[in-house]
Amino acid sequence: MEKLRNLREDAELTQEDIANILGIHRSTYTSYEIERDTMPINHLNTLCNYFNVSIDYVLGFNTKMQYPHNRKNIDKKLLTSRLKDFRKNNHLTQKQIAEIFKISRSTWTGYEYGHYQIPTLILFTIAKDYHVSIDYLLGKIDEY
Repeated sequence: MEKLRNLREDAELTQEDIANILGIHRSTYTSYEIERDTMPINHLNTLCNYFNVSIDYVLGFNTKMQYPHNRKNIDKKLLTSRLKDFRKNNHLTQKQIAEIFKISRSTWTGYEYGHYQIPTLILFTIAKDYHVSIDYLLGKIDEY
C-alpha cells in the first residue's frame, strides 16, 4: 500500500516499528505493504488512527486525508446494520450478494450479524463498485 508506505516513511518509521505497533512480525507487515497479502481491516484501522488519516484515503477512494467527526473505533453494531442496509438498498438478497463475492450465503449472513469479521477485500470491492465509503460502513463516520 503505497500511501501507508509514504506515511510510514514521512514519519521516519521502519517496517519493524509499524509491525510493533500492530503486534505482528515485520515480514507480515512487509507482505501487507507490498500488497502480497491483504491487511486485515482491524490492522488497517489501527494504522489509519496512528497516522490520523481515513481508511478511504489510504485505499485511494478520495484525497481527503481525514473526515470531520471521525471515530477511532470500528462500530460493530453500525457495521452490521450498514451492511444489511447496503445490500437492501441495492436490491440484493443474501444469496445474490454471496454469489457476487463468491462466498457462501451463510458467510455473508455471518458478516451481517457480526459473527465474522468482514475481509478488507470485500469492503474494498463494495466501496469501489458501489461508491460507498469504507469509513462509513465501519461506523467511523455518519455520512458517505
